[in-house]
Amino acid sequence: MKVFNIVWCVLFILFAGLQYNDPDPYIWMPIYLYGAYFCWQAARKRFYFTAYWIGIVIYLAYALFLIFTANGVIDWIAVHHEESIVQTMKAEKPWIEQTRECGGLLILIIVFLINYCYGRRVLRQARP
Repeated sequence: MKVFNIVWCVLFILFAGLQYNDPDPYIWMPIYLYGAYFCWQAARKRFYFTAYWIGIVIYLAYALFLIFTANGVIDWIAVHHEESIVQTMKAEKPWIEQTRECGGLLILIIVFLINYCYGRRVLRQARP
């Protein structure tokens, strides 16, 4: 799990760095850096269960917003599904940007859930 968390820490820092030219870097840089920080802590066997749940709840709410908003993920699936969301780095259409953002949030949620479950198991094994 140490390697898992170090890899995700580095990836989340890179993801945050790639947000510098995004229309809303003030939202996405903290989102990814929050994930990077808690992956770094988990790599050091420090688990913050409340922080994981705060991240999961906020990221899930934001992901649901992106899924159901106009020009969001559902719009891409229903209307523009033939259009690739990875053709170019520049997302010129709102459904591409929102689908990518939703994917990033889902990755963060999964990593937090894995760390939550792993941390609980480590604590259970440490008890006498």
